[in-house]
Amino acid sequence: MRNRRRLLSGDDGPSEIWPAFTDVMSTMALILFVLVLLAYVRSLVSAKQLDAFERQIASSERQLQTLQAEIDVEQGQLAGAKSQVLRQQAVIAASDRELATLRSRLQDIAVLRVNVLNKLRRAVEAQLGSRESGVPEPVTIGDDGDVLINEKLVFEYDSYAVWSDARPLLDALASALGAVRDDADVRANIGTILIQGHTDERGSDAHNWDLSAKRATAVLEYLFAANPSLARSYGGYFAAGAYSKFRPIDPAKTEEAYQKNRRIEIAV
Repeated sequence: MRNRRRLLSGDDGPSEIWPAFTDVMSTMALILFVLVLLAYVRSLVSAKQLDAFERQIASSERQLQTLQAEIDVEQGQLAGAKSQVLRQQAVIAASDRELATLRSRLQDIAVLRVNVLNKLRRAVEAQLGSRESGVPEPVTIGDDGDVLINEKLVFEYDSYAVWSDARPLLDALASALGAVRDDADVRANIGTILIQGHTDERGSDAHNWDLSAKRATAVLEYLFAANPSLARSYGGYFAAGAYSKFRPIDPAKTEEAYQKNRRIEIAV
């Protein structure tokens, strides 16, 4: 009871209660200080992180701008390449059309060339009339489309003098060439008629060159003499050429092959 009264009366109370309250307040203040400090440190760390993030974002934006610029350049190049491809396609299409036109034109000329040569052969044969049995054809069409005249019908062996028996053939040829050149379609498409001289492989090169040149010239001179209008009207369309032994028809080493290779050839 006495102790209870002492406690109730307040003896020794404050000295025991206040120190405990002070300790609590100090602890709370310390805790609050620590919390504030932690918050400050956290804010500093967050600010640094935020700054780092901002720098990273800025760097990413610069990279994005650089990539966008590169994309714009590539798109411009792609547009230019596409435009160039379209132009090239247009050029190719135009070239294809020109090629088709040229191909058609060349086919027409090839057909015309064959027709001209056939007309020439028929005209010569018509004027010569029927030939005797066993006599070689005076005019034939070679594999390359040229008109071939048998040398045996025009010259004696190793000679460039046109012999008299060849006159009917060459007269017919001169008349036929004039008729063919009178064709307007022929004049529009055929530029040159070349009289070619050919020999066999025997003899020296110099001799064969000289012989083939003289034979081609002799035939051309005779054609112009036989048909003067041919020279007056179409002389510029004709030429004489020498091929010596270098374009044989038959490479065999026989008299028959040599006979084939010795020829006058008319190339249109």
